[in-house]
Amino acid sequence: MTLPVWSFEQYKRTRSTAVLSDYREERQKVLEIIGEVRLTGDPALKKFTLDFDHAELDALKVSDREIESAFNKVEPELLEIIREAKKNIERFHLNQVEQKWWDCGPGWVTGQNYRPLQSVGAYIPGGTAAYPSSVLMTVIPARVAGVQEIYLCTPPDSNGNINPVTLAAVDAAGVTAVFKVGGAQAIAAMAFGTETIPAVQKIVGPGNIYVTLAKKEVFGQVGIDMLAGPSEIVIVAEKEARPAFIAADLLSQAEHDPLSRSLLITPSEELAGLVVNHLEEQLSTLPREKIARQSLREQGAVILVSGLEEAWKVVNELAPEHLELHLEDGWRYLDNINSAGAIFIGSYTPESLGDYWAGSNHVLPTGRAARYASALGVNDFMKRSNVICYSSRALQESAPKIAALARAEGFEAHARAVLLRRHNK
Repeated sequence: MTLPVWSFEQYKRTRSTAVLSDYREERQKVLEIIGEVRLTGDPALKKFTLDFDHAELDALKVSDREIESAFNKVEPELLEIIREAKKNIERFHLNQVEQKWWDCGPGWVTGQNYRPLQSVGAYIPGGTAAYPSSVLMTVIPARVAGVQEIYLCTPPDSNGNINPVTLAAVDAAGVTAVFKVGGAQAIAAMAFGTETIPAVQKIVGPGNIYVTLAKKEVFGQVGIDMLAGPSEIVIVAEKEARPAFIAADLLSQAEHDPLSRSLLITPSEELAGLVVNHLEEQLSTLPREKIARQSLREQGAVILVSGLEEAWKVVNELAPEHLELHLEDGWRYLDNINSAGAIFIGSYTPESLGDYWAGSNHVLPTGRAARYASALGVNDFMKRSNVICYSSRALQESAPKIAALARAEGFEAHARAVLLRRHNK
């Protein structure tokens, strides 16, 4: 069977999720790479690019000429689509911009001031593949936030070139500079800086296990967006849903990676059977059939529930990256969902819309992180500072209470710092 049909208890007993601590050998390799990049800088980056990407580079930075020539290699129609997608993403993220605020009373003012980060590094997977959507999703929110310096690292192909579609997206998004560096070495370079690549304040973007482990190791030296795992989709559907649509959407995640997780939650055994049949039919013509089939077999499932009330309990425990609602009136159930990276309502709202077009960010929490984390957005590229201002009179009124709290905690100097001002107006 392409997709096993289980209860949620059976699913939990059968499926387990790998955690980063399981990758001990990979972590050791990442530590070695980070150490060498910190020690020798650019020479280490060129060495690792030759070792891992089989490209011998003279220069790490992508030249203006390379970016210009990319436009001659990309179809004009695709360039226009990239520009339209950029506008959609900008529009969505402009609604996220936080405004400074102030609260005040007799003699006092408090509030918050917002400032953008000064520099950000975006990591984009590459090699023989192109991910223009990931360029737009990581760079545009930073631009909307007001970040001035945005650097991008992506691995080259064996000829030392970056895919022209990626470079076209880089130009559209407004990147300060692009570097031909991938893997853990790129994360180390952006965290600590080299002769060519500046150190940044935060690193964002998807990557493989080595990239994820490297981000974990450099966290603290720099900020990171999240520790992303394999992609996930959960679909909640009733009997009347379109099985062909559901099968197509499950495959849209399964084709990513054998570790991608595609789940259907439904109270209908009949629908489950129809979806399995459509999966077999659609798999037969899918270019990445082998990957998708392995993903469904090893990570996927249909989870049968007694009804939608149980479905929401399952959804909130899974806390999926992508959640689709193939329901007659999905909007009425929105408040039942506490944990999901992105929610797609209705049979004509496939997850692919979020990946490429709607404008919502596709950098989303995975591995149940949606229980406490959110999609990448403008706020990830901003800092907020608390602002406090008291007059002499306002402090006099509050001083005894402040001193009492400070002394309750055993901090006499804190108490004296306010009480002193009562006698030195």
